[in-house]
Amino acid sequence: MKRSKSEAVSPEGNGKRAAKKTEAKKKHASTNHGKAKPEASKDAAAKQDTGRMKRSEYEDQLERLHVELVKLQQWVVAKGLRVCIVFEGRDTAGKGGTIKAITERVSSRVFRVIALPAPSDRERSQMYIQRYVRYLPAAGEIVIFDRSWYNRAGVERVMGFTPEDKVRTFLQIVPLMEKTIVKSGVILLKYWLEVSEEEQERRLKERANDGRKTWKLSPMDLKSYSRWYDYSRARDDMFTATDTPHAPWYVARTDDKRRGRLNIIRHLLEHVPYEELPREKVKFPKRQKRGDYTPPDYPYKYVEERY
Repeated sequence: MKRSKSEAVSPEGNGKRAAKKTEAKKKHASTNHGKAKPEASKDAAAKQDTGRMKRSEYEDQLERLHVELVKLQQWVVAKGLRVCIVFEGRDTAGKGGTIKAITERVSSRVFRVIALPAPSDRERSQMYIQRYVRYLPAAGEIVIFDRSWYNRAGVERVMGFTPEDKVRTFLQIVPLMEKTIVKSGVILLKYWLEVSEEEQERRLKERANDGRKTWKLSPMDLKSYSRWYDYSRARDDMFTATDTPHAPWYVARTDDKRRGRLNIIRHLLEHVPYEELPREKVKFPKRQKRGDYTPPDYPYKYVEERY
């Protein structure tokens, strides 16, 4: 039934229709309480990712940098260089992802990643730096420390694992140790990955809710979450004592992980001198002919193809 023009524009009629719409919205909201619509989730994700590098652009840039890392690898091996790279930063700052981006296209025999567990009883009785020195690079190696001797200035200090007097002694000694490392011919690069308080909280909550990332969330992560400013003070003291001309700290912002990874790799390539080595054109030999080979009639146990 068609409404008359007077009914269509009646304030009373509009008011009734508005009231019905409001009531319908309330009913819909109560029915769907706690359930996010897919469209809303997509909109929220898009809003959250505003300004962040797109995956396609990231992968394109990363591919180019991987080619350069391979050239660097060949140069390091050919010239017998020794490179040591230290990655530090708060939990969730992106150390692991950055290291993976660096190493995924190169040889693990040249790029060696060191991520030490908690020290054993024997190691606790040694000179603190002793357990790290043994992993320093030999000729033709690039050693990457996923956390390093700076544990003493960071997590050990904040969590009270090490007395304050030992921390102070460490901060006095480490610049001398690093000068010795550099003077021996090792190229030492130290990176601090800086993440904001808001982004750290977002990433920690994501770990708690994503079944692929729950293994990353440890009791230590939750403790560090509650001690943001204790870590800030520890970082500030560490920089003051160990940011030296021979072994400076380089800070990378990593709220946008993709940009952070690319910036670090580019910086690394610029601070380890290398050249592209000449290489001969690859010529594949001819494949041998089948000859008298006959495939066996063997009951192979094939993996079920579900995909």
